[in-house]
Amino acid sequence: MLRNCRIGLGSAFLAVALASCANTTGGKAIPATVPGLSTTAAVGRPQQDPPAGVPGVETTLPAHIPPDALECFPPPSVVGRPTTATVADPAAPKITISVPDGWTSTAGDGDVALVLAGPDGMTGKVTIAPTILTPAAAFAQYDATVRAKAGAEVTITPAPFCGYSSQQLAGTYRGPSGAIAFADRIAHIWTNTKSYLVAIHQEGPAGLLGFDAAKIALMADFAVVIP
Repeated sequence: MLRNCRIGLGSAFLAVALASCANTTGGKAIPATVPGLSTTAAVGRPQQDPPAGVPGVETTLPAHIPPDALECFPPPSVVGRPTTATVADPAAPKITISVPDGWTSTAGDGDVALVLAGPDGMTGKVTIAPTILTPAAAFAQYDATVRAKAGAEVTITPAPFCGYSSQQLAGTYRGPSGAIAFADRIAHIWTNTKSYLVAIHQEGPAGLLGFDAAKIALMADFAVVIP
């Protein structure tokens, strides 16, 4: 059973809070079918889809989130360095991902929170974009965009964490200079006002020895703070 561990955070106390909180959830996870229970009680949030048919969809019961709440703190990644990704939207979740050693990260614009650059032509980015779609609909739309790339071969794996719906995508597509390997981690995160689709994307020339090592860091579960 998932355990709630919401902590109001000032930046000076973030490190202490992170050390004391693990495996939390942004809302209480509930079974897909519970007689008499509706997930539409929270005004302004889209109805949650049942998990059947779309990998990685969790059915959750939203609850009020206090300001600067640490909603999720998975076990720290064994590789890479913690890096915070934020966008200008004051209601958007703030996430902390693991950036692989040898990679650089710079702040992006708009919905792009981070732009990533790695060795041997590897690149990546983190986006945090508002969505009115349910988790299943948002994932289906994202998956369709990935599958539409030239020569795309895609594997989709369910990867829910901390009560959030999440998927991992991996595969290759045909680029102008040859095959491109890619990996994506997407998650549907709700706040008190609206929902967001978080996407971590990595790509590079197919066959690179360092691609899988970087993927371990970038595709790991990540910490979530709701402003």
